[in-house]
Amino acid sequence: MDRPTLPLVDLRRQYASIKTEIDEKISGVLKSTAFILGSEVKEFEKEFAAFCSVGLSVGVNSGTDALSLALLALGVGEGDEVITSPNTFIATAAAISHVGARPVLVDVDPESYNIDVSQIEKGITGKTRAIIPVHLYGQPSEMDATLQIAKNHNMKVVEDACQAHGGEYRGRRVGSLGDISAFSFYPGKNLGAYGDGGAVVTDKNELAGRIRLLRDHGSPKKYYHDVIGYNSRLDEIQAAVLRVKLRYLNVWNEKRRRNARLYSEYLKDLVDKGLVSTPKEKNWAKHVYHLFVIQVDERLRDKLIEHLNARGIGAQIHYPIPIHLQKAYKHLGYTEGSFPVSERLVKRIISLPMFPELEQQEIEHIAQEIRAFFKQMPPSQNHR
Repeated sequence: MDRPTLPLVDLRRQYASIKTEIDEKISGVLKSTAFILGSEVKEFEKEFAAFCSVGLSVGVNSGTDALSLALLALGVGEGDEVITSPNTFIATAAAISHVGARPVLVDVDPESYNIDVSQIEKGITGKTRAIIPVHLYGQPSEMDATLQIAKNHNMKVVEDACQAHGGEYRGRRVGSLGDISAFSFYPGKNLGAYGDGGAVVTDKNELAGRIRLLRDHGSPKKYYHDVIGYNSRLDEIQAAVLRVKLRYLNVWNEKRRRNARLYSEYLKDLVDKGLVSTPKEKNWAKHVYHLFVIQVDERLRDKLIEHLNARGIGAQIHYPIPIHLQKAYKHLGYTEGSFPVSERLVKRIISLPMFPELEQQEIEHIAQEIRAFFKQMPPSQNHR
């Protein structure tokens, strides 16, 4: 398939806007030949910690490892259970599995798509050690209730902030709310590297120190190994790229929020007719719209995606199969019907193009194509 005229994410436009700065930074690393845990990583860690309003940040090689290492730093392991939601990228659950623990799933709120805090306590057993709320698509999860539940049951909270760089919950940055938090710098994220990358952030010195050991073969200094660790270091070139991009992130997030408002404005007539649902931002949240996800009738969803793709609009699904119905997690024993909200959502959701450089006329064009799709459908099918 040819590259869409309007892809889901257009990293070429972003690179063009910061090309000189990026090229200079990468060139500087190449000239220095300090490729592993050099000054760029150290400076990025300081800058990203400040951005997240926390004391400490440790760069690692991916968001998945950030989650796994965060759990290990908290002492979560074999025989433990960790609660999270089924409507998320599989890495959230995989990180739990990688440390030897068992994912316990709880359904999601139908408006925010984040974990339904009213159901968390149903999943708690004597083996539960932690909760991983996911700030899905860039919308912060309900943290006060989550933190109170964790406190009541002597559990830890690991924020999965891999899609929510710069998001805010009641005026506080995501990543600063739990005991420890994980971020991904996968290229398409709000803050994306030019390869894999991630970070763990926390205010707790002991946890940050544990992560530093674990990411570098358990080594406090070269060839001395205090624990059995991993090779999970943030690459120096990626850190250099991220330092440039971090300077623009607040502005880029505001542009994403502007684009979300434009989408909602241009799709309002379809929302009023009950043909489309647009994201609902909680009044205590600052959504940073890593993705702009709408809902349509499940009988029409795939046809609408086909319609948009045929016209060069890169609409996709995030995520088509919830965790509990993935083949990899059949052993958890969940079945179809276990989490009805998540199961209904995955049949109805569509991610529309969303990136800071998206222009108003492009958003209007996408909305017009969605409107054209519904006009060509028989009236009997034009309902949710």
